[in-house]
Amino acid sequence: MSLDRPVSPEPYDLMTSLPSLTLTSDDIDAGQPLKDDLIYEGGNTSPQLSWEPGPEGTKSYVVSCYDPDAPSPSGWWHWMVVDIPADVTSLEAGAGASDGSLPGNAFHLRNDFGANKYDGSAPPAGDMPHRYYFAVHAVGEETLGVEAGTPTTQVACMMAFKGLARGVVMGTYQA
Repeated sequence: MSLDRPVSPEPYDLMTSLPSLTLTSDDIDAGQPLKDDLIYEGGNTSPQLSWEPGPEGTKSYVVSCYDPDAPSPSGWWHWMVVDIPADVTSLEAGAGASDGSLPGNAFHLRNDFGANKYDGSAPPAGDMPHRYYFAVHAVGEETLGVEAGTPTTQVACMMAFKGLARGVVMGTYQA
């Protein structure tokens, strides 16, 4: 099955332009298919991520994973972590398992699967390859003042106003 629809635009091209942060991963080769551990039906494990320190004034970070190719007008949020302390510049593989796996007072927001954790790529079988954008945003506040039930889309919108810099690494997956 292939859903007859156009490819979605690059999601961060549609957002407020921010200075760049370098974001890397031991588990994601930019632009290449994701490893089985990152897949929902595979290991369902969040990837290792490292980023350079944010610009002056950075007080926290937001990390997310977004699929703009989901057959939905709003795409699909797989992961969002807020309030990562400013002195943290990496997350180990598996940090998306629970809030207890995160540094400081960081916590997960509910993803589009309905869980407060990382859930890996799971496109419809036979659909086109989906793109998974892992992003880190440097933020000028220690806390965004949101709760675990805050919609991920709301926090993504907040990054247009509160984000100081952004780094992105994208991987793909096709079921």
